[in-house]
Amino acid sequence: MNTALALKIEKLLNMEEGLLMVLQVYYDIDQEKKKNAVNSPDLSKLRPVLFWDTDIASIQWEKQKNAVIRRVYERGNEIEKNEICLFYGLNSVSEAATTNQESSNL
Repeated sequence: MNTALALKIEKLLNMEEGLLMVLQVYYDIDQEKKKNAVNSPDLSKLRPVLFWDTDIASIQWEKQKNAVIRRVYERGNEIEKNEICLFYGLNSVSEAATTNQESSNL
């Protein structure tokens, strides 16, 4: 949003001048934080042997989430499983486990 548009909208809606631009700045800050967020688990807690068939640095952690979760839960130790839970969250891990169970029942 540009300043001129924000001023027009604020005037039409009887809002305090500058409010929309302040909100825009907060939004922009949030977007920058998301860009700079950690995009991989703590690799020091994952043994490279878990991913023997690929370069661990080239894994696309979000795109290959279900495969990573499956691999770690099939072959990983407790530290590795905990790291994957911290990175993806319990809901994602549970969903991947459910998906894995359903596909193995077919």
